[in-house]
Amino acid sequence: MHRKLTVILSADVVGYSSLMERDEAGTLSRLKDNRAGVFDPQVAKHGGRQFKLMGDGALVEFGSVVAAINCALAIQEGTAKADGMRYRIGINLGEVIIEGDDIYGEGVNVAARIQALAPVGGVALSKMVRDNVDGKMPCVFEDMGEHSVKNIERPVHVFKVSAAQQESPTVEAPRKLSICVLPFANMSDDPQQEYFSDGISEDIITDLSKVSALAVVSRNSSFMYKGKHVDLPKVARELKVSHVLEGSVRKAGGRLRITAQLIDGVTNDHVWAERYDRDLNDIFALQDEISEAIVKALKLKLLPEEKKAIEKRGTDSVEAYNIYQMARHIYLTGSVVTARGSEAIIRLCTGAVKIDPDYARAWGMIALAMTIRAAVTGGSSDEALAAAERALSLDPSLPEAHAAKGRFLANRQDFKGAWIEIEEALRLDPVSYEANMMAGIVCTQEGRFADAIPYLEKANKIIATNGTAFGQLLVCYMTIGDKERARHYAEITLAHAQAALGREPDSGIVMGHAAFSLAVLEQPERVKELVSHGLLLDPDNEVMKISFLRANAVLRDADATISMLNIILKQSPARLAYVIKMFPDLAFIRNDPRYKEMFAAAEARLAQVTGSTDR
Repeated sequence: MHRKLTVILSADVVGYSSLMERDEAGTLSRLKDNRAGVFDPQVAKHGGRQFKLMGDGALVEFGSVVAAINCALAIQEGTAKADGMRYRIGINLGEVIIEGDDIYGEGVNVAARIQALAPVGGVALSKMVRDNVDGKMPCVFEDMGEHSVKNIERPVHVFKVSAAQQESPTVEAPRKLSICVLPFANMSDDPQQEYFSDGISEDIITDLSKVSALAVVSRNSSFMYKGKHVDLPKVARELKVSHVLEGSVRKAGGRLRITAQLIDGVTNDHVWAERYDRDLNDIFALQDEISEAIVKALKLKLLPEEKKAIEKRGTDSVEAYNIYQMARHIYLTGSVVTARGSEAIIRLCTGAVKIDPDYARAWGMIALAMTIRAAVTGGSSDEALAAAERALSLDPSLPEAHAAKGRFLANRQDFKGAWIEIEEALRLDPVSYEANMMAGIVCTQEGRFADAIPYLEKANKIIATNGTAFGQLLVCYMTIGDKERARHYAEITLAHAQAALGREPDSGIVMGHAAFSLAVLEQPERVKELVSHGLLLDPDNEVMKISFLRANAVLRDADATISMLNIILKQSPARLAYVIKMFPDLAFIRNDPRYKEMFAAAEARLAQVTGSTDR
């Protein structure tokens, strides 16, 4: 037994279990054809050695990162032509243990975890692989950020790789300027002022995104560096931007100090730097000055409509703006899905609109929080519609208000009306977190889980700190039968849920998310414990109980599944059609006499309420 540094490629067929359930003979035939015609020949061509086959997966060793990537891209290109079969491939460079013809160790484990993070039909790499191959072959890398993965102590920094497009050597495309706005450091004596410095950073990102000649990195990517000491040229290389903006905010009493500097990502030279000492009431003019100074320093032309859009703040009240930023901070942490979080947001934004009744963004935030609260508690959302309509009457171009109204209409089963609003939100701002998140949620409400995934993945790339998209993606991947991807999101969702329960231990919705994650991760005893606690602490929470239902169904616990379904349908027979439509994983109990009896009783109660037996 000895150790060495080597390149490991991990490949796995997407949704193999589901493919086998639908057509065992056909799936095995296609897999054999793929290995004989694509996978094995490409491995041999690029000098790889398969040291382990696992039914639908394989582990391959390479002596070169270039060979491994070329092989992976060739496999994916060849496999794309196959009928109904796709791979995820992950590549890692790390230390392994050699024992005979087999290979073990963390280097192999990390490759397998990276493979689970790869997109369908795509190739993902560790940062070490990316760094070793960068500049050696014509590839395009997309930063997927750091991920905490099972049984690996340190976060794994992952990149997606794809082949570069062939370009004419005689034509050079103009270099578009691009920028990353790092989260401004909170230099105030009060650490609770973090929401304010984050809000300033987010507003600058939003303002610069309105400049058509400038590409701006998303909040999610830039906030990945929050609280870290960073090498600015390295950040520029990792995010593939030409410039980086960093700064700090100090807020004390009625005074405000903001420092900012713009760095050339290639030369590390200062392009522009300034320090502002102002009265807090000058915050809006100050944000405009910073954005316009950056545009000027980059020698860009700010169009009149872009200048007008940047200067549009929605309120002239610094007090209302400050309160709104507090509410948005709660929203971005994901606490909006808890009872306390949604109530806090509603109270704060209600205070903001009392100060400025025409503050459209505050009305939009009220609508979002009320709509989410209604979906979580099963209560009325009429007030949410009124808040959304108020926001849109003040600013028809507000995407989050359209998204909130769309969610309200979907909750009322008006999916046609819901999509009119959501499509308008996406048209107004294709990178709106709220618009993409609501689009994904409405798809799941319609039972279109595969269609929901691109919206939810995009929402997750825009803002990952909210955490809501992780839970939704877990449900989607589990429902379509992609168990590897589901396990990945189960681990992330569980981590978010445990952190949230540390802040709010009696939150039913969070206990539901945790229970479903634990079921996917095959930990039945912990699921039982959470179900017991949840029913005691938050007995009226319908969404929690539906998560518990799905958790028991995933575990194939017939007694617990029927018991939970009985509790749900007794409390709300209107959930009958919803449960039938949404949860194909209940199929294993549908021939159980207890299920049939409960089903008939729920239909009878529903008919008494609606006066109809229509389902």
